[in-house]
Amino acid sequence: MELLKPQKLGSLLMPNKIVMAPMTRSRADNEGYTPTDMHVEYYKQRASAGLIISEGTVVSEQGRGYIHTPGIYSQDQVEQWQKVTAGVHDSNGRIFIQLWHTGRISHPDFHKGKLPVAPSAINPNSDVFTINGLTKTVTPRALTVSDIQQVVASFKKSAENAMEAGFDGVEVHSSNGYLFHQFFSSSSNLRTDEYGGTKENKARIFFETLDAIKTVIPENKIGVRLNPMMHDWSGISVDEHTAETFDYIVSALNDYNIAYLHLTRAGDVPNKDYFIKDVIGHYRKIYKGFLIANGGYDAQTGEQELLTKRADAIAFGRPFIANPDFPERISNDWPLAEADTDYFYTPGEKGYTDYPEYKG
Repeated sequence: MELLKPQKLGSLLMPNKIVMAPMTRSRADNEGYTPTDMHVEYYKQRASAGLIISEGTVVSEQGRGYIHTPGIYSQDQVEQWQKVTAGVHDSNGRIFIQLWHTGRISHPDFHKGKLPVAPSAINPNSDVFTINGLTKTVTPRALTVSDIQQVVASFKKSAENAMEAGFDGVEVHSSNGYLFHQFFSSSSNLRTDEYGGTKENKARIFFETLDAIKTVIPENKIGVRLNPMMHDWSGISVDEHTAETFDYIVSALNDYNIAYLHLTRAGDVPNKDYFIKDVIGHYRKIYKGFLIANGGYDAQTGEQELLTKRADAIAFGRPFIANPDFPERISNDWPLAEADTDYFYTPGEKGYTDYPEYKG
């Protein structure tokens, strides 16, 4: 089975082509935004994945947008993540950290009353969880050029911190309606300076960030996450400019020696000419490097993507929640447990570290 064959990824040897996708689970300490001992156990349990990509981890106080999500910008956070990476490595695993800035998907509750930031002052009309519960977003403050330089610097420093924390690499979270995706989209970026308007300008902050990160860690330890056809979620809409922007971004990534491009395939999309219905097939033709496909796969559909060489590895999210031994279950054709959705984002071990391995 292709899913179970070893695979070289940058400087790593993956024992299989099964990637644990990044998933927010809201278990971090809400004071220092640090991982806890529960994180150590959770990721250790899932170390048989070919690669683990951690939950979204914010690069600065400014980047925060949800309660109980960890950071990688303080020394305390670095030291707590060291326990996680040591646990994964002691269990013969490999783990990248996903670096995250939520941009406008945030709230003043996280910023001592100050507005969250974005490319332009446009309210995404979304919801976020704050200390006061589910809360409506507000109109953000547009980043200045100086602010943008600080964002780039925060990703660079967080990448350095990730290496100190023992991670095998970093994934730049540039999808799902968060800060970089907000720059890419005409629905959230109305700037008229060098960070808006053309496809090159809309992608400028993203490539400036990659260029900054690669000065402090090897390029083959950097991954990138994109979700080109995400539509009508978090205030992001696909329009006639979307495909050309992402075509430009993916094509330009060929000039880098990054570890991988992690792509989310489209769900149900409107029947309009400017929607790419087969995201994986479309970008496989453009991107020459290592491609991880994500988006509702099971073992059979993931295997088909590998056999047809449309992807080099498959990312699975929800199956890893209730099946810490997911690769072993695939290997042995064991049944999969179902995750309890009531405990996806709740504090405590229940629904997090208490799912057992298969016992037969």
